[in-house]
Amino acid sequence: MEIYYTKKELQLALEALKLNNKVITLVPTMGALHEGHLSLINFAKPKTDITVCSIFVNPTQFNDPKDLEKYPRPIEKDIQLLESVGCDILFLPSVEEMYPPNDETWHIDLGELDRIWEGEHRPGHFQGVTQIVHKLFELVKPDYACFGQKDFQQVMVIQKMIQMKNLPIQLLICPIIRNANGLALSSRNARLSDEGREIALAIFKSLNAIKSNFKSKSIPNLLEEARTILAQQPEITIEYLSICESSTLSPVTKLEEGKSYVAIITVWLEGVRLIDNIILS
Repeated sequence: MEIYYTKKELQLALEALKLNNKVITLVPTMGALHEGHLSLINFAKPKTDITVCSIFVNPTQFNDPKDLEKYPRPIEKDIQLLESVGCDILFLPSVEEMYPPNDETWHIDLGELDRIWEGEHRPGHFQGVTQIVHKLFELVKPDYACFGQKDFQQVMVIQKMIQMKNLPIQLLICPIIRNANGLALSSRNARLSDEGREIALAIFKSLNAIKSNFKSKSIPNLLEEARTILAQQPEITIEYLSICESSTLSPVTKLEEGKSYVAIITVWLEGVRLIDNIILS
């Protein structure tokens, strides 16, 4: 695996590959890699010639400076993990490299996607996400970009940005990777106690209950049953739980023919914010 630290180094390497008509896939990450991240590389590899993974803890998408400060950065372990799945290129820039002095201001009108759910609870988050992803897209100019379904709203935001900017990039959405008990893999899980990780299993249990009964019960009943499951774990505080139309993430109260739906949830447990979702149709 080749490792590049500057935009210029990376561009020179990619130019040579593109001259040979290599298909390139970008996998943007913030590091602290786990099986969920590695699944993105594995998901992309059959569709591509060259996988480029970026590790960059992006300051503009953190609302809480303490959250940014606490974000784990086990870079040596991350490099070993990427090598173990055959990643071709790692881009490992500094903050100064990605946000030079006099950097242009960024704003993109994402509409309701920027104002609901994660947009509401983390103001400015998706502006930061789109800013860094657009920088990486412009730098790498990939044929494909691979993102995880776990950050479902982020995937919809990136898809909207691709459409708005008319970028020739195809989005690959990798299914959520869960542990044997159903907990969605996340870098944040490391901040939970062993007991907390057991309690967190109620999240997937509640989503699974919605999916199992999706065709047979009303949406209010489905949400009530999910809340009842979560209420059995008083340590869990629900930030939001909703059944939404997939592309807009608008909450729905009844189903319409020809539309697709997703159940989304965010909870707090032991001071850790956990997000999850399940595709319903």
